[in-house]
Amino acid sequence: MDTDDSDVIKHREIVFTELHPDPEQAHSAARLLTDIEGVIEAYAEHRLLLRIRYHVLQISLEQIEGALVDCGFHLSSKLIHKISRALYYYTEEIQRANNGCSEDDHNSTRKIFINRYEHRNHGCADRRPEHWRKYL
Repeated sequence: MDTDDSDVIKHREIVFTELHPDPEQAHSAARLLTDIEGVIEAYAEHRLLLRIRYHVLQISLEQIEGALVDCGFHLSSKLIHKISRALYYYTEEIQRANNGCSEDDHNSTRKIFINRYEHRNHGCADRRPEHWRKYL
């Protein structure tokens, strides 16, 4: 069964909640999603609104949002957003199943965690120049 690119390229909005330590959640999430396999484009339209374009046969909205929640982002819990999320999850799951995608393909979501770790201030990096490190 042949599929057009227009059928497998999805355009979605991810809305974040207001109450979070990071007031610019959309910008932070866009930086995390830039190098993820399957994500074509991710940009913050507003500080709480992320627009994303991705290839549904490589990664689904459920995987993206699940990884963002696991990284500490807070998605909007308004009823309209919950309903639209559930509808997108269901239709993408059916489309992926019809095209032979497995549910266990989480390689792209692992990269989200790797990007999060690299951009996070965690204190594991020694900021001193190399020649100073041997003195302490």
